[in-house]
Amino acid sequence: MGRPPEHEKRRALAHEAVALMQREGLDVPMSRLAEALGLKRPTLLYHFPTKAQIVQTALEELMVEQARFVLERIESVDHPIDRLYAQVRAVHEFHHGREARILFLTQALAATGGAQMNAMVEGAARVFEAQRRANAARIRAGIEAGVVAPCDPEALVQLVRAIVDGLMFQRVTEGIDLAPIHALLWERVLAPLKLAPSLRPTEPAPPRPAEPLNDPQGALR
Repeated sequence: MGRPPEHEKRRALAHEAVALMQREGLDVPMSRLAEALGLKRPTLLYHFPTKAQIVQTALEELMVEQARFVLERIESVDHPIDRLYAQVRAVHEFHHGREARILFLTQALAATGGAQMNAMVEGAARVFEAQRRANAARIRAGIEAGVVAPCDPEALVQLVRAIVDGLMFQRVTEGIDLAPIHALLWERVLAPLKLAPSLRPTEPAPPRPAEPLNDPQGALR
């Protein structure tokens, strides 16, 4: 089912308005935003009474797009360590070349949001906390199944989260190449935690057939 036309209109307006604010600064007047969007100021205020609501709408939409993109990349990955690594790669792939957008949106909401900022941060924390708990549960199950080396699942998930966020910031401020860092993360941190499937039988092994006696001289015949 498609989104309602009104929702699509607000989404498009927010996207265009944020692009203008990113170019001209947060202090751009609402009248200037309305003009750039081809609207009258009262029409823009009808959709978005404050700049904070513009930023919040754009950020929420971006998070939905990110979640959809990442899920498509990891849904077919079974091993919990492979899945964790695929998630890192997918988040960075989604934002590649546009990292400044997410950084601007979060900073803009912090500057304009007030109570809205607190509410959104709390809501996002609940969503991502659920995701982190699910990742940790998969790793814990992998440890029990013998396919993940013993480790602290929560600490591993938090470490990966810090790497994802930190590298996004460094992409904006320093333009670093993520490929060598991804490779190091895999080779030195994640790959050593990935074990072969457990060879422990899940049910009793069948009895081995009797072997013939070694009787080269036929003494027992």
